[in-house]
Amino acid sequence: MTENKRIQEILRILKATYPDVKTSLRHRNPVQLLIATILSAQCTDERVNKVTKKLFKQLKTAQDFVETPLAELEELIRPTGFFKNKAKSVKGCCKAIVENHGGKAPGTLEELVRLPGVGRKTANVVLGSAFGVPGVVVDTHVKRLSQRLGLTENTDPVKIEMDLMKIIPQELWSEFSLQLIFHGRKICKARKPECPLCPLNKVCPYPTQ
Repeated sequence: MTENKRIQEILRILKATYPDVKTSLRHRNPVQLLIATILSAQCTDERVNKVTKKLFKQLKTAQDFVETPLAELEELIRPTGFFKNKAKSVKGCCKAIVENHGGKAPGTLEELVRLPGVGRKTANVVLGSAFGVPGVVVDTHVKRLSQRLGLTENTDPVKIEMDLMKIIPQELWSEFSLQLIFHGRKICKARKPECPLCPLNKVCPYPTQ
């Protein structure tokens, strides 16, 4: 099997296994998704959703986050961990959105990554899920699975993103990222991947069983 056919088979299997993938982070608009994604760093989506359920009822706009005292915001997001740094990032991000974008999240990668606390991963999450703009999201799952599947030899997230952009059709970038995230949570786990149960077993160089 050629490498191109192997990649096509990986895409086919992922689509069959995870046909309708959407971000697990609950949100009603791009600003909420941006904030939720910042909070999701080193935290489960489930916990973030519990925090944002209350948070987004109390603070509805970017301006609300700007006006909320830092100490108060820290307490509201404390369960997500690293709450002091996250609170600063959220406030800084919302301040820039209010001052430079009329209170609405910008819709391009270039504008998003200029916001405080927003890197390429967060920007691509927002672009794909809130704006329908394809982007490769390299989180811990995508990094691990793309290496195990032999799709990249790099360890740097930006280099991995570029490698995947070269071999995955652009219209599938966001969907492919989410499929890998779901698969990483369910089957291809960090410490003990369940290779015998994996539908990608036959096209993956990693399996040991």
